[in-house]
Order: sequence, then structure tokens, then C-alpha cells
Amino acid sequence: MSQEASAQLLHLVFGGELENLEGTTFKDLSKIDLVGMFPDYASAYAAWKSRAQATVDNAQMRYFIVHLHRLMDPAKGE
Repeated sequence: MSQEASAQLLHLVFGGELENLEGTTFKDLSKIDLVGMFPDYASAYAAWKSRAQATVDNAQMRYFIVHLHRLMDPAKGE
């Protein structure tokens, strides 16, 4: 395995409209916006920030970053 492949820390960015601001339940799962998968936190954060700022007028809209690398290898804990 190359050093570049071992340093890859996958992140998923997605979002959608929430039922209420107190939780994380989406109004309509069929309307989830899958922004994409990213090889590191910095690029995931840039994508998250761009989408979050683009939807700032909708208070119910939320975007999230999921650290997929942590789910794939929980013992590593990065």
C-alpha cells in the first residue's frame, strides 16, 4: 500500500432540510443532498462550508461532515 493511500481519510458531506432545529431528523429523505466524498477533512470542510453558505436563507437546512475513515477503522481513532 502506498503512503498516499494510507494517508487517505475519507469524509462524506451531505445535508437536507430538518424537521426542527433541535434534532437531526430530515423532513424528506428523498431530498437529501449528497455533496460528495472527499479524501481529507480540509476538502470536505471547504465543500461543507460552500453548501452551508449557499443555503443560509433556509434556517431548517443543515449540512454535515461524516468521518468515514473512523467508521471504516474505529480502532485507529484519528
